[in-house]
Amino acid sequence: MRRIFVVLPWILLVLVIAGFIAWQKLQVPKPPIAADGIKMPAEKVAPLIDTTRSGGIVSYSGAVKVAAPAVVNIFTLQKVSQQQSLPINEQFLREFFGDQIPDQLQPEDQNSLGSGVIVRPDGYILTNNHVIAGADEIIVGLHDGRKAKATVIGTDPETDLAVIKIELDKLPVLPFKLSGNEVGDVVLAIGNPFGVGQTVTQGIISATGRTGLGINTYEDFIQTDAAINPGNSGGALIDVAGNLIGVNTAIFSKTGGSLGIGFAIPAQICQQVLDSILQDGRVVRGWLGIEVKGLNPTDELNLDSKTGVQVMGVLPSGPAAQAGIKKGDIIVSINGQPIVNANQLISYVASQKPNSEVPAVIQRDGKELNIKIKISERPENKNTQFLPVPQNQR
Repeated sequence: MRRIFVVLPWILLVLVIAGFIAWQKLQVPKPPIAADGIKMPAEKVAPLIDTTRSGGIVSYSGAVKVAAPAVVNIFTLQKVSQQQSLPINEQFLREFFGDQIPDQLQPEDQNSLGSGVIVRPDGYILTNNHVIAGADEIIVGLHDGRKAKATVIGTDPETDLAVIKIELDKLPVLPFKLSGNEVGDVVLAIGNPFGVGQTVTQGIISATGRTGLGINTYEDFIQTDAAINPGNSGGALIDVAGNLIGVNTAIFSKTGGSLGIGFAIPAQICQQVLDSILQDGRVVRGWLGIEVKGLNPTDELNLDSKTGVQVMGVLPSGPAAQAGIKKGDIIVSINGQPIVNANQLISYVASQKPNSEVPAVIQRDGKELNIKIKISERPENKNTQFLPVPQNQR
């Protein structure tokens, strides 16, 4: 009996330690699987920082060493004809010069610079659509000095993202950070500002969920005060563990340089766009076929509605019309998600899979109604006046 009392505490201690180790393993993010079945790198947990004995941070070099090799410089080449800006056409020129058009009228090469992030070891790179739009040739320069021509796999102008691919081996990769971010988190921006070469700047997350900026159709930006300048577009915004928080895309500036207000597309959206392009060759979005606006607090009709958006127009035979939604209705929630403003509704519906049926709560004549809406795929016609409602992207 004594032996049992002597051994039992040790058995319990071993069980506690084993349980703690198992719990820690459960907390480690699992590697996500891409749309084509490729295992992606898992999000890192431990911060890569150097500290003093008192705990003060003296360097972020550990995170930079991990992330910087996966951030590339992008050079694009576009043929530009000066004669397009002249008040004469090519036929008129050839009547005078024949085939010997003067050099100053011949097409010339135009270069532009940007950045990109390697997100898969088989050569897939995320960048901004505006970095590679209209390019006749795309050259990618790696941190280790290698260069390669890139091919465009797919673009999504509505989020200003593009996927390109290079054929090189032994490529470093940045994992997506999908666990969320907090205002005040330290971040590092890596890119090629003004073409001076790879540069790292440091700041914090100033805000999350920025919308209504008029930059993209679908907006959910991370705002940061880390210096972002022309040439940083398509580069990485990382955390201190070396994870990809977002892709830098725009700045608010009256001078053309950094004023401490920069915007990045969150990693969650980047991964959704990447998966959708790899799976379907394009980004497939959900759509309701309605025009909406935010509620006016001073409107007597909306005094009872603290959240929601008002339907200003309904496309005949569209998904919303088929669900019974009418002009003047207030959409309070969709799929249990409270709707706060029009941008949120657009982004949420666009992220839903077409043909999926979701419950919704609307308000009509002061009464709440529960309905179901079958979301359709957004039409290709981008000139439609009706706002597309997002769906869960793949």
